[in-house]
Formats: sequence, structure tokens, C-alpha cells
Amino acid sequence: VKFNNCAGNKGVRYETNSLDFKVRADGTLYAAHHLQVPSKQLILMVTAWDPQTLGRWEAMVRFLVAEKSQHNGHKPKGRKALPGELVQQQSDTLLPWRQHQSANGLRRQKRDWVIPPINVPENSRGPFPQQLVRIRSDKDKEIHIRYSITGVGADQPPMEVFNIDPVSGRMYVTRPMDREERASYHLRAHAVDMNGNKVENPIDLYIYVIDMNDNRPEFINQVYNGSVDEGSKPGTYVMTVTANDADDGTTANGMVRYRIVTQTPQSPSQNMFTINSETGDIVTVAAGLDREKVQQYIVIVQATDMEGNLNYGLSNTATAIITVTDVNDNPPEFTTSTVMEPPECWDPWLHITCLQNLMGQPGSRSWGGMGLPTTPWTQSHFSFSQPKGPREKIQHFAAAMAVRERAQIDYEMNRAFMLTVMVSNQAPLASGIQMSFQSTAGVTISVTDVNEAPYFPTNHKLIRLEEGVPAGTVLTTFSAVDPDRFMQQAVRYSKLSDPANWLNINATNGQITTAAVLDRESDYIKNNVYEATFLAADNGIPPASGTGTLQIYLIDINDNAPELLPKEAQICEKPNLNVINITAADADIDPNVGPFVFELPSVPSAVRKNWTITRLNGDYAQLSLRIMYLEAGVYDVPIIVTDSGNPPLYNTSVIKVKVCPCDENGDCTTIGAVAAAGLGTGAIIAILICIIILLTMVLLFVVWMKRREKERHTKQLLIDPEDDVRDNILKYDEEGGGEEDQDYDLSQLQQPETMDHVLNKTPGVRRVDERPIGAEPQYPIRPVIPHPGDIGDFINEGLRAADNDPTAPPYDSLLVFDYEGSGSTAGSVSSLNSSSSGDQDYDYLNDWGPRFKKLADMYGGGEED
Repeated sequence: VKFNNCAGNKGVRYETNSLDFKVRADGTLYAAHHLQVPSKQLILMVTAWDPQTLGRWEAMVRFLVAEKSQHNGHKPKGRKALPGELVQQQSDTLLPWRQHQSANGLRRQKRDWVIPPINVPENSRGPFPQQLVRIRSDKDKEIHIRYSITGVGADQPPMEVFNIDPVSGRMYVTRPMDREERASYHLRAHAVDMNGNKVENPIDLYIYVIDMNDNRPEFINQVYNGSVDEGSKPGTYVMTVTANDADDGTTANGMVRYRIVTQTPQSPSQNMFTINSETGDIVTVAAGLDREKVQQYIVIVQATDMEGNLNYGLSNTATAIITVTDVNDNPPEFTTSTVMEPPECWDPWLHITCLQNLMGQPGSRSWGGMGLPTTPWTQSHFSFSQPKGPREKIQHFAAAMAVRERAQIDYEMNRAFMLTVMVSNQAPLASGIQMSFQSTAGVTISVTDVNEAPYFPTNHKLIRLEEGVPAGTVLTTFSAVDPDRFMQQAVRYSKLSDPANWLNINATNGQITTAAVLDRESDYIKNNVYEATFLAADNGIPPASGTGTLQIYLIDINDNAPELLPKEAQICEKPNLNVINITAADADIDPNVGPFVFELPSVPSAVRKNWTITRLNGDYAQLSLRIMYLEAGVYDVPIIVTDSGNPPLYNTSVIKVKVCPCDENGDCTTIGAVAAAGLGTGAIIAILICIIILLTMVLLFVVWMKRREKERHTKQLLIDPEDDVRDNILKYDEEGGGEEDQDYDLSQLQQPETMDHVLNKTPGVRRVDERPIGAEPQYPIRPVIPHPGDIGDFINEGLRAADNDPTAPPYDSLLVFDYEGSGSTAGSVSSLNSSSSGDQDYDYLNDWGPRFKKLADMYGGGEED
């Protein structure tokens, strides 16, 4: 093999992925030992790598193995085959169907050849598709043959990894291979003619993926925990670490070797441990392990494939934590005895100065354990607990052991204790140590009296009573006991927690009375229990106090009427389509709730006429229509609900029922829902049209009023009012009452000449017979040309202006009329008689509207009048 780089190939080394072949420094490839090659071709991977730059290059080498000649070196006649042609034929073409030459020429043997395996390196860079081999039958000269392959990788998943040219028989690989995904493939090659008839028997093809070193070793765990006793001899086993490599374990790619990278701390030696490079077993290699000096070692272990070659092998690391376990090599020892004067009810931990030479690991058998070789009573009141934590912290507290109070020490019962404390190891001392394994000391405990808090003997105290008891009812006496027998003290009581403020407590004797009515249905009640906390405090120095809890279980009474559910419902306007299920809710509990009685009231009568109630069970009933049809809308249906309490309570609840038209499924339609809401679609459209018409009329009226205002200022009267001989029909305001209501001041009928007496009044409530203050309306002017139709329009316009006049009198006692003018030939309308003589035509009165219907009947009649 030849390799060229920019550095001139200096220092380049060659390697192969096979143990059977080696490469010299000059690139010569040779067999490492005598071997028999079973196949006709062999594929190897040769790697060139530079130790300085760590660059790596790979190349594939294919060996073509030729059979030994059976003709003793005689060559066939004809043209001499060139070496290049021979290599091309051997490398490209396989003749899986065996041929033999006889006197009659070539003939086919029944038994087929066994095709040697085809080797394909993994992670090949291509280009793809890459030709592997060519398969050819000796009959391809006689007939046209089509080749195909089947099996996993061809027509079975994974699909189309290999394919074959059906005409030439060349088989290709279409993508890079991964040996860790699949190491081999078994395919079958087929040869058929153009009609699909089998020409040759199927031939088995075995394709092996050549492994490449593309996977690092992986440790099973990233952190390994092990332990070893202190003082262990060299060669003591500690733990085993294991790493796996996904590459082929039969080659150097998957052969993992271990080594220790670092050790922390490096005391007393930097090489306290060693590791078996093949098995991963970690053992001690040096003496001097001492737990009191170093309690734990952290060792970094490295696993490398390629048989541990650090130059081109792949590596990974893991952490091994080695804990040095304790052995009993230090006995405990007391230094002094202790005298203590704790108060009664002391803090449960008392420290005794002891164990000057306490060594070992807390919690282990070599740690000192305390004991009491005294009376059973003392053992029942005291126990010992070993100190926990680092050894340095324990030594800081003079290696103190703690006496824990097991039972409460009471000054009134015992005032002093004499204890003998012994400390010893649970395990015997290690061999070679000549010392006593235990030590004793005396402990004197003198208890001093302190003020103890009062306590309630019954805590929590539970009482039962019915709800609704009146205020001031005595419930119970909740008193406390003061344990201090040698102190004369008084106990006082007070409330600590009373959520609803229902209770009072006597400060002297603890008697509890009610301050309000206790209601079981209150939010302060949980599971029928009301809970209050009270405080008992003495007058000692310093004062002490204790708390007690009183629980009041309230028995239910029937004090809540049932409520109907639901409050709103929907039903079809025709019966037998659907019904309304109703029930009731009662704040009480059994037996003051259901079964409920549902009934309709007799008043109003329309309720029982239109509706009916059917009982389902004790808690549910159905409300439905009694009549065959009820108009859509919203109806308030009163229902009387009665519970089963003693005595029973009832309540009249109203359910809003929306009646609407329904479809065939009994569902309310969209139009029906609108109709049930009180307005039909036609009504809504009519309202909108009326609003539009009204707005249009207001706009036209404003335009017309402006036009009339302009004409009133521009035109003058052609006929003087005094010279007008026609009956003057003038506009009057509302005249109020009848003829019996005529007793008023006639001077008020005159138009006032001044408004000063009105304008000067202070704001406030005015008399109903005063003229309101405001802008005077603009009344229309009589038409210039006398015409009956114009007079009718004039009167209608005057009436409309008077209706919108804010100064028009709403009163009926003193009325203000417009000025009538002068020169009228008629005294009043009432002075006219019913005579129809004369040449005056009064038929136009019929066109003036309903206001002049009476005049039209009187003067505009025909001959029958």
C-alpha cells in the first residue's frame, strides 16, 4: 500500500483490522502466519496514522484468492490473458453455477458452488451505490437472463440496502453499513429467463460487515461505591468496575483495558490502589489505610479499547469512591465525674464531660456506647444517645455523650438522682491493643423546682347538645389543674379561639356559657362540631399557661325550610314532549330533610289549571303542563315544598319556566326561544320599523317648523283680524274641568303684561297655578288666503305646537289662555244655534278631523237634518 501526505510520509505508521495480516513501514502487506483462506476474496482495512498530528487515514484492500491450477501449469490455447484482465475478471465476476470442461465441451454440474462470504466495511464514505460483486450464469450467452436478490436488506426490512442490476448481475450496496446495528446479511440470488422461468437454482450470499473502531467503551455506572477496612494489607480486594464496548469483542476494536488516572487524596501514598487492566478489579497496593486520617478516596478509572493503546484507542472514564471503614482500634475513656443541677422538665439533652480519647466512627460497633448499671427505675427514666457528626465536631464538645430524658422528671416526685455511667465498645479491640475496653463515671443530678404550666385533665373535651339553645345557657365547666403543689397559685381562664364568638368562660372557675344561639348550619361548624380553645394561666414567676380545646357536638333540629331546585327551567308549549325534574335542598340533616312533599298552591287558580306535579320518589318530582297548549313566554310557577321534620317546615318557592315551541326531538327552537323571551320575530321587526318611521317624522317636522318660521317672518296678513267677518276659530289651551269648575279669578285669563313677579321668585317648589318659566313656543300664523283646508292645517299645527309647549299649563284650576284678539262677530261657539238657514257651506268641517266632528254633525248635515 502506498500513502502520500504533505510531510513526506515521515513517521507514518500502518495498521490493519485483522490479526492475520501486518503492514511493514514501507507499506508491504504480508501474512503474519500460515493460514488457509476459505473464500475467494478477502477485504481488509488498512489505517495510516501520524503520531505527531494524530491524523488518521483509512483505505480498503481487497484480496483475490486464486485456485491452484489443475493442469500442471499448461495454459489454454489462444490469446494470452493479461494480468490486468485476470484481476478484473476475478474481482468483478462470480460464477456461482459451477462449470466443468469435458470432451463434449462445457457441461453443468448438478451441485452448485458455495459462494464465499462478501465482506463490507462499516462506515464507508462511498460513493454510493458501491459495487460489491457481479453474479453471472454460464447460460447468459444462450438466453437472456434476469438476476434478482431476496432477503433481509433487499426486499425485506431494512429495505433496499442491497440491489442488483437485473441485466449485468452487478450487486451494489446503497448506503454506509453499521456493524453494531446489523453484523451480517443473508441473501439469495436468483436467475430467471425473460418469461420468469427459473434457469438456475437460488444461490446463498452471505455478507459480513467488517467492524471499525467507532464506539467508545461505556461504563455501566458513572460512579462506583466501594469500601475497605482501615489497616488492610496490600492486595485486599475493594471493588470491580466494568466497561462495555459495542465494537467487535473478538478484535482489538472491542478489547477494553483499564487503568487508574488519579487518586484523591494522595495520602499516605499516591498509589494506594491498583486495577487489573483486563478484569477491572481494584485492590490495595500499599499499607497505611487509617480512617481517622483519611475517611474516603476518590479514584478516576479510565477504560480504553484497542487493547489499551492510548495513541489511537477510544477512552472513557468513571469515578470510584472508596470508603475506609472503621475498626475498633481506640478504646473510650472518661476523664471526670459530673454534678448537674437541672430544673424539672429540663431540655431533653444533658451533656456529660467524658470520653477524652473517643475514637472510631459514630454508629459503628467500635463507637463507645453508654450504659446504666443501676436500678430499673433509673433505666426507665434515662437513656443514652451517641453523638453524631464529624469527629472534629465531637472533639470540640469534649467528646460529650448525651443523657436523654425518657420519662418526665417531676420535682414533686423526685428531687435528686445518683447515676453510674459506663461507656464501652460494642466490638472487642483490634488485635495488638492492650487496653481496657470500658470506662465508668459518676453522675449526680439534683432537680430544682420550676413553675409548671396548668393543664386541662380532659383535652380535647367533647359535649353534646341541640342547636338553637338560647344565650346564657350553661354548657359545662372546663377547669385546669396546676401541678405545682408547693406553690400557692391562682389560675385564671380566658378565651384563646372562639371563631363565631358564641361562648363565654368564667375567669375564676372555668364555667362556659353561651353568648349567642348556636347554629349547626353555620360556616363555623365542621362535621357538626364547633371547636373553641381556652387558656389557663397561673400567677407564678414567671407566669405559665396551658391550653385546652372544647368540642361541642350540635344535634340538628328542624329550623330550615327546604328550597326548590332548580330556580329556572325550560319546557315545550305542548305537553308530553318533556318535563321538568324538580328537587329540594335543605340545610338540615336527617331526619329533618326528605322525603319532601311538592304541591301547587290553590291561589292563583291558573297555576293548577295550567300545571301539574307528579311525584317520582321522596326527593324528586316532575313538573309538567296540564293543558294541551300554553303560549310561549316566561311563567312564574309557585311550588310549596314541605320537609319531613318534626314539626315539618314548608316554603313556597317560585320557579321561572320558559315555555317555547319545540321541534320533533323536544328541543326548543331558535325562534321559539326568542318568542319565549317575550318578543316574537314579527314584533321585533315591527318595533324597528316604528322607530325608523318615528325618526323620519321627527326630522320632517323639524324641517317643516323651520319653513313655517321663515314664512311667518316674511309674509304679512292680508286681512286685518278686526275686519275678518268670518267666525274666528282661535287656538285655545286645554280648558280643564267642566262648567261646575268655573269659580276662579277671571283676571288670570288675560295675558300678563310682565313676567317680573315670576322671574324674581327664588327656585323651589312652585304653585300649580303659576305659568312655568321657559321659552315661548312659536305658534303658526293664520293663512293669508282664507281657505277651509288651510284653516284645518292651521288648527292641526297649532295643536301640535301646543302639545310640545313646555309652558303649557298642566294645571286645571287657574288656566292661562292666549290672547284672542278683538272684533270677532261671534260671541262664542256655544251661542250658535242649529239652524241651517243661510248660504254658508259648512261641508268643509268634515275634512278637519275628529276634533270638529261635532260641528260637522251640527252644521254640515244633509236634508235629513
